[in-house]
Amino acid sequence: MNRGDLLWLTALCAVSSILLVPASHQIFVEVTKTHPYFMGFIKFAILATMGELLAIRISGGRWENPPGVIYRSIVWGVIGMLIVLMFEMFSGGVASAVSKGLLWAGTGEAHKVWMAFWIAAIMNLVFAPTFMTAHRITDTYIDLICGEGIPFSDVKLSAVLAKIDWQGLISFVVMKTIPLFWIPAHTIVFLLPPEYRILTAAYLSIALGAILAYGKREKNQSPH
Repeated sequence: MNRGDLLWLTALCAVSSILLVPASHQIFVEVTKTHPYFMGFIKFAILATMGELLAIRISGGRWENPPGVIYRSIVWGVIGMLIVLMFEMFSGGVASAVSKGLLWAGTGEAHKVWMAFWIAAIMNLVFAPTFMTAHRITDTYIDLICGEGIPFSDVKLSAVLAKIDWQGLISFVVMKTIPLFWIPAHTIVFLLPPEYRILTAAYLSIALGAILAYGKREKNQSPH
């Protein structure tokens, strides 16, 4: 373990310790309830960015800041705010559909699981592809501006769209990570109390970043 690994783990433990100390845990819960958008921004700006850094470390073997890391953090923060809204909208929508008999959700303890599954499945099948595509576009803009040094005014949408790996985005990110990772993972998220859902979703971005990075490294190391 090198110094970068230690710093990253220390930062993760520092963030996680907020939930372990009773006083800070209570503050966390109260602020999450009273300022959901602010907390959504902070959680994703920090944890999802840490996930990107970890993915680079795993796939490249060393710690590097991606081009425009500050801008990426801001984008992640905005995504966190958007996810706060989406969690509420899809939770309420599924509850309404179940109450009207449009979705079957079982009874007893199974009812909670079915509700969580329907929220996770519908949200990821309806919202996630659009969100993933938009995020890939913003990342590509940042790559061109901060990575390749192209002035913002000179970056055309056509150039951004041409640079995106649409095959990989659709065949892997959308078609595989949604059914195999995000729907099961978010089913668990929606079984949690509401105040912990956004934080857990932010932690999941770290887990997925690690999974994707390992897959990319294995692909690069496989013989041709």
